[in-house]
Amino acid sequence: MNHRQEEQFPGVLAIDAGNSKTDVALVSAEGAVLGTARGGGFQPQLDGAEQAVAALAPLVEEAARQAGLRPGGVLARHVSACLANADLPIEEQRLGAALAARAWGRTSHVANDTFGLLRAGTDGPRGVAVVCGAGINCVGLLPDGRTARFPALGHLTGDWGGGGGLAAEAMWHATRAEDGRGGPTALAAAIAAHFGLSGATAVAEAVHLGRVDRVRLHEIVRVLFATAEGGDPTALQLVDRQADEIARLAVVALTRLGLLGEATPVVLGGGVLAARHPLLIDNLTARLAGAAPLAEPRIVVAPPVLGAALLGLDRIGAGPAVQQRLRSAYPTTAPVAA
Repeated sequence: MNHRQEEQFPGVLAIDAGNSKTDVALVSAEGAVLGTARGGGFQPQLDGAEQAVAALAPLVEEAARQAGLRPGGVLARHVSACLANADLPIEEQRLGAALAARAWGRTSHVANDTFGLLRAGTDGPRGVAVVCGAGINCVGLLPDGRTARFPALGHLTGDWGGGGGLAAEAMWHATRAEDGRGGPTALAAAIAAHFGLSGATAVAEAVHLGRVDRVRLHEIVRVLFATAEGGDPTALQLVDRQADEIARLAVVALTRLGLLGEATPVVLGGGVLAARHPLLIDNLTARLAGAAPLAEPRIVVAPPVLGAALLGLDRIGAGPAVQQRLRSAYPTTAPVAA
C-alpha cells in the first residue's frame, strides 16, 4: 500500500475492553474522533481469545458506520487494543493473533488495559497506573521499556478488591451477620433494601437461582460506600482495606522501577476510583503521602479508550498537537487534591 492509499484510512482503531464494558473509537491521523461504540464486558478467559475478539466486531462495525466507512476489511492504519484479562504473555500472544486475523488495521498491537489507563493519564511512557474497576491491577513503565506488572489472576495471585471483590466481601459479612456466624453490620439491611428482598441471604439465593442477574452484584459497591459513610465499622474496614491494597500496588511498582524517590505520576482509574468516594480517595492519598511522598496521584475521568487511542497515535508517529486534539474530545485527567 502506498502513502496515498494509506491516507484514505483513519489513523487508529482504538479498543478498550474491560471486564464490565468495551469502548471502540475510530480516530483520524489528525486526532479527530470519527466514530465510537460501546458494548459489554470482555472475558477471553471464559470465552476464548478468538470468540472474545469476534464479539468486538459489531462495535467496530458501528464505529465504522459513524465514520462513513463500509464495515469489512481494513478500517485504520493501526489497531490499538487495550484489553482486560491480557495478563500473561501467552494471553497477549493469543489475543494479538486473534486481533490480527480480523485485519481491521494494517498493523495491530495488544496490551493489558492498565497500560491504556497509564497512557491516558500521562504525556509519555513513565509512571504507574492502578485500575480499580470490576477488578484490580497495576502497571509501571519507564521510557526504556522496563515494566512492573502483576499476574492479576485474582485471589490465586494475591489480589483483593475491585468492584467484584468488594461486592463479594460485603455479601460475605452481610449474610454471616444474618445467620449468626459473624458480628452485626448495617450492610445486611442495606443490601436487602437495595434489592427489595427480605435479607442479604435472600439476595444470595435470588442470584443463585437466576431471579436476580449476577451482574447486579456490582451495585452492592454503591451500597457499601453509602453504609460506610453512615459509620458502619464493617463497611469502613472494607473501604480501608481497599485503599491499602491500591496504595500497596502503587508503592511496589514504584519501588521495582526505582521511582520511589522521584516525582512520578500515579494514575488512578476504573469505576471504583473514578467515582471519587472521599472515604476511599482521602484514605488512599494519605497512605501514598506516607509511603511515597513524591508520588503525584491523579484520577483519569476520561474513558479509558482515550489511552488506547493515544498509544495508537504514538505508533503511527503522531505529534503532541495531534494528541492534544484527541484529548480535547474527552474530559481531562484530574489531580487528586492534597
